[in-house]
Amino acid sequence: MLTSLQGSAVQEPFCRSLGRAIQWYDVLHVELDRHLEYIMSQCHRRITQHATEQSREVCQAPSEPRSARDGISTEAHPSSDRDGDAETSPSILCDDQLVQRCPACFGGTIFACSLADGADIHVATDGNFHHRHRRSAGDSPVFHQPRYFLPKAQVDAVGKRIEQARKQPSSSRHARVPNEAIDNCQSTYEAADGNKQKTSMESFDDTAIMSLICRHDIPLFFANIDTPGEQQKYSIALIEHLFSLLPPQATVVVLYNIGCVMDRSNTLYDFLGPSITSRIRFATTAMHAYGHEWACQLVYNPRLIEGLGLTDGEGVERLWSCFIKLIGIERSSSRQRRLWLIDRQAQAVGTEMLRDLGGWQKHRLKKGIHEQGDAAQKVIDTCAVSLSDLRSQWAEQRTAQLSVRAHAPARLKKELDTVLVLQAELDASDRAIQTTRAAITRDEQTVLALEALDSMERTHNRMLEKVQNSVFLVKCRRPLSRTSRSQPRLRSFFEWDKLDRAVGGKDKALGTKLHQHTRKSIAKRQPALMSAIRKYNQYCEQLEQLYDPLYAIPLPSPLPTKLADLRSDQSLLQDVWITLAEGNIPRWLEDQTVRDGIRALLKWDRCHEEQVRLGMEADNMCRWFGKELAAVELASRLPEYRRYHLLFRQRREELHVLEEQWPSPLASAARYASRAQAAIQLAAQVAIITTASNVEIQWLPPVVCSLQSAADDEDEMDPAENETPDVDEGITPKQVLLGNVLTGRDNKDEEAIVTVLDVNLLWNETHMNVFDLIIPITSITLPLTDRARPPTLGFGGLFFEKKDLEIFTSREARLNDTCVNGCAALLYLVHVAHEPSPFAVLSTHDLIRICYNAADEDLWRNTARTKYWDKAIWILPIHRPSSWGHWVVCSIHFNTRRILLFDSLAEEQPWRNDLTDIMTLVNRLCSIAHTQRGAPLRHSGEWSAIPVTTVPLQANDVDCSLWVLVQILAVFRGHERTGFKEQDMVFFRQYLLALVQTLPVASL
Repeated sequence: MLTSLQGSAVQEPFCRSLGRAIQWYDVLHVELDRHLEYIMSQCHRRITQHATEQSREVCQAPSEPRSARDGISTEAHPSSDRDGDAETSPSILCDDQLVQRCPACFGGTIFACSLADGADIHVATDGNFHHRHRRSAGDSPVFHQPRYFLPKAQVDAVGKRIEQARKQPSSSRHARVPNEAIDNCQSTYEAADGNKQKTSMESFDDTAIMSLICRHDIPLFFANIDTPGEQQKYSIALIEHLFSLLPPQATVVVLYNIGCVMDRSNTLYDFLGPSITSRIRFATTAMHAYGHEWACQLVYNPRLIEGLGLTDGEGVERLWSCFIKLIGIERSSSRQRRLWLIDRQAQAVGTEMLRDLGGWQKHRLKKGIHEQGDAAQKVIDTCAVSLSDLRSQWAEQRTAQLSVRAHAPARLKKELDTVLVLQAELDASDRAIQTTRAAITRDEQTVLALEALDSMERTHNRMLEKVQNSVFLVKCRRPLSRTSRSQPRLRSFFEWDKLDRAVGGKDKALGTKLHQHTRKSIAKRQPALMSAIRKYNQYCEQLEQLYDPLYAIPLPSPLPTKLADLRSDQSLLQDVWITLAEGNIPRWLEDQTVRDGIRALLKWDRCHEEQVRLGMEADNMCRWFGKELAAVELASRLPEYRRYHLLFRQRREELHVLEEQWPSPLASAARYASRAQAAIQLAAQVAIITTASNVEIQWLPPVVCSLQSAADDEDEMDPAENETPDVDEGITPKQVLLGNVLTGRDNKDEEAIVTVLDVNLLWNETHMNVFDLIIPITSITLPLTDRARPPTLGFGGLFFEKKDLEIFTSREARLNDTCVNGCAALLYLVHVAHEPSPFAVLSTHDLIRICYNAADEDLWRNTARTKYWDKAIWILPIHRPSSWGHWVVCSIHFNTRRILLFDSLAEEQPWRNDLTDIMTLVNRLCSIAHTQRGAPLRHSGEWSAIPVTTVPLQANDVDCSLWVLVQILAVFRGHERTGFKEQDMVFFRQYLLALVQTLPVASL
């Protein structure tokens, strides 16, 4: 029993729940990650310093004569940013925290793009009131410092500053959008009302979270909301924190579902200050923009703003879908644990999205730029209107619509409402008079009553004549008013969008209850909806009959009666025909072709802008990849970080995965490979300089040895070697070179022969560690059918056809290469199956590629999956072609520089021919790994080849392939020689068949 200092019993400190253990492990993991980040920052600093010194030396070097540069001045062709990374000052770069979270957005080196051109960076912000915390769940001690959440003190300080600013008189504002339109937007969205209580503060102490993401949906920062409503202090605090990590000249576009309201508030009270306000632009998110007034959309809709490309700002909604599983857990957890869960989930989501940046770019290129751009181009070609005319029409439309709404939007609406109300009152008065006359006539009242009724009718008619003074009101008031009343009813068909989500698809699928509720709502409203469409089309016909060109107003077009066609009809959302036009009708108002062309032109412009931005982001990603790989390579080479070598190796492998996933048409794979090679070379240079500066020189005592005299050397030399052949003076130098080519004695060939590694074949019996294994034999009752397994653990996909399985059932059948390579992989998966393992299993085809002098690219493509450069033992099965074919195997041990040769027939002479090819394979693979991965060259030195057995183990001409596999099994088990006998081969064949049949059946 454990007791305290006072002698009382205490709880066992190591008996905790699994959740506590996971929490403890995660805290350690976070601390380790922070330490590794510090090491990476130090390596980045060293590499940047080295590159800066090199560039300074280049600048101080004497300039090259102009003639040597062919008259081209370097000042007229400044180096690109990818070549001038070293000269970039850290003060004009984004903070490493932002760069590590999204290198595509924040990895650039050039900023100060104007807001009119789309700014440098696009971010989006929004709140979510589902992530609440119950007050009854309580709190806990602080055990985690969130990396994504802003401190509460920072947010509260911003809130106090906003309150003080609101008490001051507002500044004069040049209204780009009328205040009436923004007021309507503010009353429409609950997020614009910071005082609206969305959550009961009696039950919850933390009501929501506010997020800030980049345009790739990667989370950047969060703010914890502890007020009933979505106050502006949270978004302002996030924006200010973002700008504190950006260069002083960087510009930003912030997309918010109430961006118009936020922009007006900031303009009136200057929440962000002039240094930020001059570099920021607000916009609404793409889907939320359609709930705003049209005047607001002309200024804040991202699809109508120049420079924003296809940025939609709806990534916050997509981000919330990744946090759905935490909602229930957060409410019952402590406050600190809730922040820890969200913070760790945000890092996991951000890391996954960082890896998928390449796929994101490819999807945006295909679905966004190519498909939407091609569709827009087709519409532009069809409308037969020039681009200049479309742009001028769009400019006129913006000016006219903003001007009308800026000068008299309220008056026009009030006039129309007054006419409609007056018409309704006149209709009611007429019905009352008719009812009264019928009652008086039936009851036979006096003549005075009838005269009074006639007087009322005359008064009613005079009022009606006043209303009918306008020709437009006389002929068009009733159909127009009914048509305008029908449109809100028609807009209810958008509920079909919710029903489409019931089966999943592009959005998250609806639940069963919500699905049924949506279907009932649609079924209930469908008759009224179809009736409204028919009435709307009838009123359109009446308007067409009553229409006079002098009215200067476009006629509404009938709507389709099918809901599927109605959803794609843009005329439903247009109210341009309600307001009278002054002068001639502009083309953008009257001509449907021009309106279609303007929409297509805007889409085409956004696609072009998106392509330009994707190109810059691809450059940023490739540049960041090179810098990050260089830092990882440097950290792996420095001796002071030796204890973290395994972690940096994992990080290097992750970067090489990005090297395969990130290339796109905007940044090719060759460019990434060039970056990787340059990073490895740069890290090697910095590592040599750093290590040399830290190593203390220790002098060794001199060693005196006797040298053989030159005279003795001359005596021992072969006289034939000293003889100089006579040279015919008539032979020209070209003929000498031609003679070298014909005789195959070119200097290059001689150097290639010299680089072949030396190996000594020691053919004698040596003591080997024998391995005996009892194989579990199972009765095979499964049918023979195709078997397959996907690639795993350094092996390619396995596929055994039925004819391959039939080989195992016959004692006289020889195994083919599919059986040997596949069974070697299966033996590895069964008897090793752990990472990291010391074995690299090569294919039987790798040595054949050496014989045929295959290119380095082919060798690397077929062997890189084994990660052989990190393995201590290579296993190489070999097939010797002959009349019946023979299988042997060798294991290459780098630690001892030995090659263990296994041949069930114990023949020596064939090995002498194979060793040359084997050492060539070792030499080339090590050189390729050094070039591709920066692996050390560990194959130099003297090698020895030793036979595993010098006594034949095989008496027939069939089982050689089985002997190869059983020897491979012995090596896997840590032994140097198998202890199997020839009579065991029958059972081993059955064992291999049982292993193959454990694989899944291959699908057709």
